[in-house]
Amino acid sequence: MRRLLQHILGGGVTAGLLCLGLLTASGEGGAAAPAAPADLKGYTETLPGTKVTFDMVAIPEGTFTMGSSEAEKGRSPDEGPQHPVRLKAFWMGKCVVSWDEYDVYRKELGVENPDANDKVLSKDPTAITGPTPPYVDETYGHPREGHPAICMTHHAAMEYCAWLSKKTGKTYRLPTEAEWEYAARAGTQTAYFFGDDPAKLDDYAWFEKNSNDHTHPVLSKKPNPWGLYNMYGNVMQWCVDQYDPAYYQKFPINSASLQPVNIPGPNRFPHVARGGCWSDESPQLRSAARRGSDKSWIKFDPQKPQSVWWLTNWDVVGFRVVRPLEEQENLKGLRSKVTRQSR
Repeated sequence: MRRLLQHILGGGVTAGLLCLGLLTASGEGGAAAPAAPADLKGYTETLPGTKVTFDMVAIPEGTFTMGSSEAEKGRSPDEGPQHPVRLKAFWMGKCVVSWDEYDVYRKELGVENPDANDKVLSKDPTAITGPTPPYVDETYGHPREGHPAICMTHHAAMEYCAWLSKKTGKTYRLPTEAEWEYAARAGTQTAYFFGDDPAKLDDYAWFEKNSNDHTHPVLSKKPNPWGLYNMYGNVMQWCVDQYDPAYYQKFPINSASLQPVNIPGPNRFPHVARGGCWSDESPQLRSAARRGSDKSWIKFDPQKPQSVWWLTNWDVVGFRVVRPLEEQENLKGLRSKVTRQSR
């Protein structure tokens, strides 16, 4: 009971009432949202025609405070101002996407030459395309089976989600930045979901202190309170959003914004990556920490034009998927707008 009360107090009034089931229609000031429907449960998805599976965790709808306070240790200016956000229920991958999953996509839609994708798109602009061969070994010496798929671009992650949606008949996509932080916090408002002291990170994350410069199995370390593994460390995780360091300044601080997302455009950079990675120090793993991709992530790619599929020598990024219970209008049918001509 004591732990329950600590969890409630740590997550604030709204999260506490949600946890106890006392908040059903609206909370303090009418801003809070109800819990997830009773029939929203986690499930296991099997990729059709294979024995490859992945688990999805049910995430309840609710309201939370996004960003960090100015007093939070390790905070960056792009994490504020703090502002309330309201989200509808969704499912999120228990783990980041593994090579086991990503390789099914590569084998089915991968092409030897980018011209093959261009030919497909010339006939059907809505067609799902597949990755070309990477310039170097895509694992960069990291283990493969059961480990995070790495080095793919934001475009590649988006196309994988489009393929997965078509393959399964369900809507899968990258999480919005708000969905990612909400799920990472799991009802808490401290720097990490276990508190403000990073001393406990070793129990939950692979990072600079304990990774030995390698990725680790996707189902490793302890999960967060909502059952999600490696929300911190191992690999950074793509969000659907285009990165804007001043984005939070656009939102009211006294009323909850509903399902915010910064829709990505045709440029290759910058996009949001969250969670930190195996080479990061503890401040970069905080729930509110943000990172924007940039051209340095592909600076070692000698191809002209550089690949839209692989981040040469950037072996610290991967992604996990979400499935909305009810998709928001501005994300319905969203596809990557990046092409080989994109800057």
